[in-house]
Amino acid sequence: MASETITAESAGTWHLGDLPVRRIGLGAMRLTGSAAFHLGTPSDREQSLAVLRRAVELGVNHIDTAAFYFSSLRSANELINSALAPYADDLVIATKVGPYRDWSGEWGTSARPEDLRAHVEENLRQLGRDHLDVVYLRRMRQDSVAEHFGVLAELREAGLIRHLGLSGVEPRHLDEARAIAPVVCVQNRYGLGFHDPATDDLLVRCRERGIAFVPFFAIAGEAGPRGAGSAHDEDVRAVARAHGASPAQVRIAWTLHQGPHVLAIPGTGNPGHLAENVAAGALRLSDGELARLDGARTG
Repeated sequence: MASETITAESAGTWHLGDLPVRRIGLGAMRLTGSAAFHLGTPSDREQSLAVLRRAVELGVNHIDTAAFYFSSLRSANELINSALAPYADDLVIATKVGPYRDWSGEWGTSARPEDLRAHVEENLRQLGRDHLDVVYLRRMRQDSVAEHFGVLAELREAGLIRHLGLSGVEPRHLDEARAIAPVVCVQNRYGLGFHDPATDDLLVRCRERGIAFVPFFAIAGEAGPRGAGSAHDEDVRAVARAHGASPAQVRIAWTLHQGPHVLAIPGTGNPGHLAENVAAGALRLSDGELARLDGARTG
């Protein structure tokens, strides 16, 4: 499908709390290199900056990032700051705290509750902001999120954070967090290539409560942080051919069709892929096509 003139407005809008965002956003992780974190070749800095600026030109106003998104040469937050500051009034930058990487890029012990303020302040410093629009608590296998989420709720009351979200959680964690402070979004792994019944349940619960559901790895599927690759089910390819679209566009469109509260944040460091991803917001799948794709996912 043609992508040159299709903007993020075609996907519609949802609100993260009081912040309106287009349902097609941009994940910043892949701006740092050919694969997530330190596993691939670092990106060309000027190209990554160009992707960010072009995303905004195409109407993207929701960028997902984290201080632990960096390769040996590139930091996602630094790229965002350099490309887009001073920030447009309608730009919403969401970040995550919890995981930790040291200066060499190795993963360290995830944050204890008392560490979270430092994680928040590091994101503030890197992004050059005095508050963060949205902060997700990324759960790192802990059974309860209450103590960690409680610290973020205090930072929200202090004005460092505007809205709170959860990532990598089960349905029970959403209830636990909402008893402490409002939750405006949940970010879990979800897509045609990855099926987890608990996350399906969480998607429904978010819809019922007016909470945004923000899948990650929606294109990559089982490949996860290794990237999207070229492996696509024949059902995805058939639907793509019928629309003159790419399989990746079909995967994004299917994701958006799961509910008006579902936001897509496909990541890329490639300007061409960026335009294709944004254009996927205009792709409308028929009931029959959705049923075929659903069957491939659950079969």
